[in-house]
Amino acid sequence: MSELFDAIDALIASASPLPPPAERERLRKAHGLTQDQVAKALRVRRPTVVSWESGKTEPRPPQREAYARLLEKLAELYPADAVVAGQVPPPETAGTATESRPLPAGPAAEPDTTPQSVPAPTTGARPDSSASITPPMSRRPAVRRVTPKPVPARAAADPGCANGPLGVLDGDGSLYCLGGLVVDCPARTIPELVDWTLADAHLGAPRLHPSGKDADPLIVLTSAAAERLGLPERLEDRRGLRLPENHKVVKQITRAKWKLTRRGFGPWARIYRPASGGHRQCVQFAVLPWGALDARSWGHTDQMDPAGIADVLGTYATRVITPCGSTAVSGLETMTALRPPTRAVRNEDTDAWVSGPVPGSLTGPVDPAPVEAPDEHPIVAALYPRTHQRTTGEVLDEEAYEWTRDPQLLTDTECTRTFAVGIDVNTAFLAAANRLVVGLCAPVHVTAPVFDKKTPGSWLVDLSGIELDPRLPSPFTPHGTRPEGPAWYATPTVAYAAELIDTYKLPVAIRPLEGWIRTESGAYLDPWYKRLAEAYKQTMGDLGIVPGMTETEFLAAMMTHKQTDPGMAAVLSAIKSTVKGGIGKLRERPQGTGYKFGERWPALERSTWRPDIRAAVISAARINMHRKVVKTALATQTAPAPAGHLMLGEDALLPIALLSDCAVYLSDGPSPLDVLPHTADGKPAPGTFRLGVSPGMVKHEGTREMLWAVQMLDEGHNPARHMKGTDV
Repeated sequence: MSELFDAIDALIASASPLPPPAERERLRKAHGLTQDQVAKALRVRRPTVVSWESGKTEPRPPQREAYARLLEKLAELYPADAVVAGQVPPPETAGTATESRPLPAGPAAEPDTTPQSVPAPTTGARPDSSASITPPMSRRPAVRRVTPKPVPARAAADPGCANGPLGVLDGDGSLYCLGGLVVDCPARTIPELVDWTLADAHLGAPRLHPSGKDADPLIVLTSAAAERLGLPERLEDRRGLRLPENHKVVKQITRAKWKLTRRGFGPWARIYRPASGGHRQCVQFAVLPWGALDARSWGHTDQMDPAGIADVLGTYATRVITPCGSTAVSGLETMTALRPPTRAVRNEDTDAWVSGPVPGSLTGPVDPAPVEAPDEHPIVAALYPRTHQRTTGEVLDEEAYEWTRDPQLLTDTECTRTFAVGIDVNTAFLAAANRLVVGLCAPVHVTAPVFDKKTPGSWLVDLSGIELDPRLPSPFTPHGTRPEGPAWYATPTVAYAAELIDTYKLPVAIRPLEGWIRTESGAYLDPWYKRLAEAYKQTMGDLGIVPGMTETEFLAAMMTHKQTDPGMAAVLSAIKSTVKGGIGKLRERPQGTGYKFGERWPALERSTWRPDIRAAVISAARINMHRKVVKTALATQTAPAPAGHLMLGEDALLPIALLSDCAVYLSDGPSPLDVLPHTADGKPAPGTFRLGVSPGMVKHEGTREMLWAVQMLDEGHNPARHMKGTDV
C-alpha cells in the first residue's frame, strides 16, 4: 500500500501547478534573488533556471515540487495585483527596439513618485547597494518601468537622456543600470552587443572638462553573460591575460569590422572603430569572471548580484570616472579627463580651428632627468651598467616613510605606557597633492643654483648638517636615518629643510650643487584633488561619517562604518586605491616578459608618465607627516625647544614607528583621544594631528598592547604595519 501512496505523491509532484514563465521571473526578481541562487537551492545548473523562466523547458520532479513551493511563497509576498493596482507604472509604449523593465524592490521599498523619464544620474545620489547583500531588507529605489525613447547620436554626452555611465549584463539578457533601471538586451554576440550599446543602450557620461571627451559606455559582463556571449570561463593565457587571436569571439569582432586595442580582449577590453565625423564609436568591457575587479580595490563587489554591482560601479563612475581598467588606470585617466592636453583654438592666419595646448596641462611626453628615471630607462641604461647600484647622489629617492625607532631610545616614561595606538592619515597622497606646484615641461640642468621653493625640480644638496632629536625620524629619507652627504631631493623636501633652519635657527645653509628644474609649472593636480576629495567625503557621508562630528562621535562611527553599507564601503575602497594607484602610475615600470632592459616601454609615450610629479607628491606627504609629528611633540612637552637645534624634552610625545600614512604612539589609554594633544578649551592643538573625515585629517588605525609593539621593535619589525591586527 505504501508503494501506491508513493506513486500517488510522485504523480502529484510531477504536475505541481506553476505560474507562467514571465511570472516566475517576476517573482524571483521581486525578492532580489539571482538565477544562480535559485539554481543552487534546487541543485540544478543556472541555464536550467533560465530555461524554466523563458518557457523553453518545464521542471521535472523532484525539483518541480520544490520550485512550485518557492514560487508559491514568493507570490504571497509579492502578489501580481500590486502591479495592476499601479505600484509599477506600465510602459509608455510597446514594441520599441529597446524595452526597459524595473528592478524589483524588496518589501521595505516605498512606492516611486519620480516622473516617468529616462533616469540620468549625474550627482552623487544613489540607492543603497546593501540591498544586494540582504534582499529582504532592500532599500533600493522603488520599482520603475520606463521605455527609453530614441536619442541623438551623442546621447552619452547628454545627461538628460542617458541611462547612466554603465550597465551590468546578466545571462538572461538583463542589463542593470544605475538608479534601478533594467533594460532588455537582445544581443547574443559581442559585435551585436557593441552595435546595440551604441545605438539603443543610451549609456555614457559627459566630459569632465570642456576640451575633454565624453566617457565611453561600459558593459560589465557577469559569468552567465560571458557564457551567453561565447567567452570562456577563464583565460588560458595567464601571462598575457587576453583571448588568443584565433578565438571565435575575436574573429567575430574582426569580421564585423570592429577593432581591439593593443591589449586585446582581456579582463578590460575596448572595442572601437576609428572616429568619423567627430563621433566616437567605442565600447568598454569588464569581464568579471576574468578578475576585472581586483578584490584589493573593490572588495567583494564581483560577488554581489548584478544590480548591486551596477550600484557600486555606477556610483564610482558618477563621483570619479567611468572605470576603464584597474583603479590605478582610472586614477591616471581622471587626471587627463580633468586636464586634457589639447583644445580647439582658432588659427589667426588661416581662421581655421586647430589643436592647441590647454594651459596648465601636460601637453606631451617628456624625458625625465637621469636622476628621476628608474633603472630600466634608456637614459639610465646609457649611463650605468645594469649591475650598478645607484647611490643617493645619483638617484632621487623620494618614497613614503618606513621607519622604526631604536628600542634603546625609549624613555623610562614611555616604558610605563600600557597601549600602542595607531593613527592613520586620510588619503595622505591626495592631501599632499592639494595646491602642489609641479613641473609642466622638460627638465633643465643647472649648476650651483640658488634654491627657490617655488621652482619644482630635483636638487643635489647636503642636508646631513641638520641635527634633530635622535628619537625623531629624519624628514629627508624614507627610512628616517640621517643623510650622509649630498643627495638628490624634490623641491618639497628641500623647502622643508629651509623651514626647519629658519624656524629653529639651525646653523646650516642650503647650497645646492646641481639641479634639474622645470621652468614652467602649475598646480596640475588641483582638479584631481578636488574631485577625489569630494568623492571621498561624499562616500564617507553615505557611510555615516560627516564633517562637524565631535571627536567621540567620529571615532564611534568609524568603528562600524564599513558594515553600514557594504556597497558604499567598496566604493570607498576603490576611491582610496584610485588615489594611491594614480600616483604610482606616474612612474609605471615596464611590464611583460618581452621587455628587454634599456628599451623604451609604452608608458613612456604618455604625457602623464612623470616620475618627478610622483616624487613631489610623495615628498610632500612625507613632509606633512613629519611636520605634524614635530608639532605634536612640541605641544606635549613642558619646556620649549632650545634654539640652534631641535632637541625635545623627555616628556614630548613621539612616535615609535611610521609607515607611509600611519604613526604609532605609546599611550596610557587605548584611544587616539588619549594620545593627541588638545588646548585648554578642548580643541586640537594647532598644527598637530586632528581627528576627522577630510583628507589630511586622521582616524584610528588600531590599538595593541605596548609590550607587543616593543617586541616588534626588538625583532626588527614595524608595528605600524600590523596595527589592524592582521598582516595585510
